[in-house]
Amino acid sequence: MALRLLALLLAFVIGLAGCTTAPPRGNGSALVADTGPLDAVVKRTFTAYGFRLQSGQVLPEMTLAYETYGRLAPDGRNAILITHGFTSSGHAAGKYSPSDNAPGWWDGLIGPGKAIDTNRYFVVASNMLGSSYGSTAPASINPTTGKRYGPDFPDITLRDIVAAQKAMLDALGVKHLVAVAGPSFGGYQAFQWAVTYPEVMHGVVAVVTAPKGSGGQEAVDTLRTRLASDPAWNGGWHYDHGGIVETMTAQRVETLQRYGTSEVLARTIADPAARDSALRRQAAAWAREFDPNSLLALRKASVIFDAERD
Repeated sequence: MALRLLALLLAFVIGLAGCTTAPPRGNGSALVADTGPLDAVVKRTFTAYGFRLQSGQVLPEMTLAYETYGRLAPDGRNAILITHGFTSSGHAAGKYSPSDNAPGWWDGLIGPGKAIDTNRYFVVASNMLGSSYGSTAPASINPTTGKRYGPDFPDITLRDIVAAQKAMLDALGVKHLVAVAGPSFGGYQAFQWAVTYPEVMHGVVAVVTAPKGSGGQEAVDTLRTRLASDPAWNGGWHYDHGGIVETMTAQRVETLQRYGTSEVLARTIADPAARDSALRRQAAAWAREFDPNSLLALRKASVIFDAERD
């Protein structure tokens, strides 16, 4: 039911955008191509040099990992940007190969004939700046020092995150966005897009989110204290100490339980012990990939986020 309601919302917003400003052929694109099943999605990267942050600090190199689905229209005005949640990735739809176990996290909404129709729209899903799935982040190598940024990674804001996406879309030839759509932290990005670059977009689809962050510095301090409780934390320089996988796994288990993953698993796994084991496997797989310094960097960005004032 929730997915159907979200699909209706997406269809309404995207359809409204097309009806209000597009020429008769529709969103400047008409039907761009039948892309077929999204079973050969390619991981891509964009890199900019000398990327200035809102703080005034400069990243010598700034890379975003991203994926695209569908084709960009000749006028560059049929694009939709997909933004992801706090601990998610830019793998929003399709599979990297037909043998993959599962598609991207919004595959039910993105694809040929779906709410975000890749037969009509050029869809870009980007891993955000500061995240752990291929974009410049604390675990990245600082080209100035030749070592990881680690806890020295500069503070970033939602404005920095969307500015990086804007640079990427400019390089791809995108002239105008039909919509920016995303859940949770992705909704933060959508709202920030709306106030930072209102002239280059029709609207946002902001899901399970708010135009202002919450928790304040206390949320950052609580997270840092929990991470520091792991003996391998080493002031954030955990990389040569085996990481803090157990601490991250425990935190992820709590998060998945809060998100209702146990109830979802119960549909196919009747035994509670087997269900708990499956939940822990999911959590451990994430914990091996996600840098705890990214958790801190993104949490700091989220608590100071405020699009309401704009």
